[in-house]
Amino acid sequence: MNGPQDLGGQMGFGPVAPEQDEPYFHGEWEKRALGVTISAGAMGAWTIDESRHMRESLHPADYYASSYYEIWIKALERLLVRHQFVTDEELAKGEVLSPAATPKRVLKAENVAAVLAKGAPCDRPVKGAPRFKAGDRVRTKNFHPAGHTRLPRYARGKPGVVEAVREGFVFPDSNAHGGGEQPQHVYTVVFDAGEIWGEGADPTLTVSIDAWESYLEPA
Repeated sequence: MNGPQDLGGQMGFGPVAPEQDEPYFHGEWEKRALGVTISAGAMGAWTIDESRHMRESLHPADYYASSYYEIWIKALERLLVRHQFVTDEELAKGEVLSPAATPKRVLKAENVAAVLAKGAPCDRPVKGAPRFKAGDRVRTKNFHPAGHTRLPRYARGKPGVVEAVREGFVFPDSNAHGGGEQPQHVYTVVFDAGEIWGEGADPTLTVSIDAWESYLEPA
């Protein structure tokens, strides 16, 4: 979606200023925010794509005023309400007021290391051959969905070249909204900087993205 998270190429936000020797966490509460989010996700009520979309759905003023883990927690609260684990009133009062939904599973402390080591692979087999091959000239589609997408705004409607054909992966645009995994082939597509940034772009630079097949059409 065209949400506040899609900042690529946006003007007015100043330069990127990486923090030197940045720690993993800037406060103890951030560790807990990460742990609570992972534990809640392990209940199996939503997908990683739905959780990403929930973060994107925060109001821009709220999103830009929040730190990284504040965004995670605000989105988690909305997910818990949506899936009936808590109510808005319970969040406001900080206490349980009514029975909650039953999780599919519970992540116990003794299983955390094994679960994190296993990860959550999203590669899937895809029926049929890839539509494109390395070297093909393609163009990304120009669309502005109301739902989740992994095609950034700055790369829409742009011509590029397929550099590599990847495996099949879960299609996030459907998986975020209960539409199933619907896996597709994924391609690494390379764009000239001028096609992305226009006049004044450094001609020696290129920009690469990984794009699902339905994002592309022949150029």
